[in-house]
Amino acid sequence: MDYKKTVQNLISGSDIVIGSEDGADLQVHNEKFYKRVITEGSLGLGESYMDGWWDAKSIDDLIFKLRKLNIDKKIGKSKLFFMALSALLVNLGSRSRAFIVGQKHYDIGNDLYRYMLDKRMVYTCGYWKDAKNLDEAQEAKLDLVCRKLYLKPGMKVLDIGCGFGSFAKYAAEKYGVSVVGITVSKEQADLAEKICQGFDVKIKISDYRDVNEKFDRIVSLGMFEHVGRKNYRTYMKVARRCLKDDGLFLLHTVGSNSSHVMGDIWVNKYIFPGGMVPSIKQIGKSIEKLFVMEDWHNFGADYDKTLMAWFSNFDKNWDKLKDKYGERFYRMWKFYLLSFAGSFRARNLQLWQIVLSKNGVLGGYKSIR
Repeated sequence: MDYKKTVQNLISGSDIVIGSEDGADLQVHNEKFYKRVITEGSLGLGESYMDGWWDAKSIDDLIFKLRKLNIDKKIGKSKLFFMALSALLVNLGSRSRAFIVGQKHYDIGNDLYRYMLDKRMVYTCGYWKDAKNLDEAQEAKLDLVCRKLYLKPGMKVLDIGCGFGSFAKYAAEKYGVSVVGITVSKEQADLAEKICQGFDVKIKISDYRDVNEKFDRIVSLGMFEHVGRKNYRTYMKVARRCLKDDGLFLLHTVGSNSSHVMGDIWVNKYIFPGGMVPSIKQIGKSIEKLFVMEDWHNFGADYDKTLMAWFSNFDKNWDKLKDKYGERFYRMWKFYLLSFAGSFRARNLQLWQIVLSKNGVLGGYKSIR
């Protein structure tokens, strides 16, 4: 099989040029690249980039163009079939595996996140409607969440997947609420406690299934992607159990245009172990007879801007990080951030904020944008 010709045929519907150094064009440094990407799909594409087999001036634009071609549906069927089969059999978000993503991703070093994120250290999509920079976009997102939840002083809020405590601190400081934040990352918990010091915030290292308290409001920003399809219903039952009858639950998650049984192979191996992006159908099934859907807001295009800002910060500060992390990590992290930016730009991925109530808001919920 002529793998190079196959690749050329696959990208013929785009303006991607092999050998050029412009924009999204490919510079191939190892001819084995062609066979690797055809037989291994996204895993081969990501790993071969990490290995230095190819480069592109604009990886985000390259992925954008490949996504618009639906290239992932045309390549890498053989090896990935067996990986998909194993994903059907294994519960990647089980209780026994719940802390793996914390250890593999969120515990790799708070220094990395300090240099990459905004001043509040928000590791979820910003809201760029009226924002001019990352700091403004993230503060706007935090305030948007607080307003959508109609927070009032004295309310008790559960933050599932609290990250570095950015939302907990903001909500406690600006809206006078009490927050319990849970995370599976020790490093995140340690820093979150310092960031939230002096505010009515309690940070716990805990699996979401172990929470049994009652709350006026529940928020989950960028954690549902780690739950796994086998656990969506369990997750929603826990949220219902912990929410007061007149409470509101805001779910902020990356979303997919179609239902999948597993996440991206390369992302699962190197970035988010057990990660999976839910579809509208999967979320809908998980909340049936448990919640009333009050509001569904999609601002996925804003994640493109957020990821590009994160990469700019990461790249600008790499000299302060390179001795600790090394060149292969740089290429891995660069591919992660820019490939996701390209996927959101292509509208292959979405960002949803969904407001749920247990019994329906009397008189109707007033949507906020």
